[in-house]
Amino acid sequence: MNQMTNKEYQKYAKKKIPKPTYFKNILYAFIVGGFICVIGQIIRKILFKYGLDEETVATGTSIILVFLGSFLTGLGYYDRIGKIGGAGAAIPITGFANSIVSPAMEFKREGFIFGVAARMFSIAGPVLVYGVSSSIIVGILYLLLSKGR
Repeated sequence: MNQMTNKEYQKYAKKKIPKPTYFKNILYAFIVGGFICVIGQIIRKILFKYGLDEETVATGTSIILVFLGSFLTGLGYYDRIGKIGGAGAAIPITGFANSIVSPAMEFKREGFIFGVAARMFSIAGPVLVYGVSSSIIVGILYLLLSKGR
């Protein structure tokens, strides 16, 4: 019986592990994330053409991007975009919409109440809870530390 030593196995395993493609992943994330931002800018320009103020344009752009992210997730395209773009597709607001809609889509067969509604915030819920909690803590710290100024 030909048994490998631990060092020999480590050397063998190191040869078989595929080399990570960091540059390609970074490039695709940059391109996909940048493209999502370009779409956001186009939406902003269109909304400004209608004479809306800055606050309304920002709100409208966010709403439209969340809708597009949700819609593309529902059609099954956003997951494909995410596989190509990685963090470039996950970080923008469209990625947040995807993280809410994806779990809901998986459980739609269980019905709207116990499937879609119950699972909709399974991923996004903790993000919202910790986001709100940390913003409260930072706000309190800011209030306490800036009082002496």
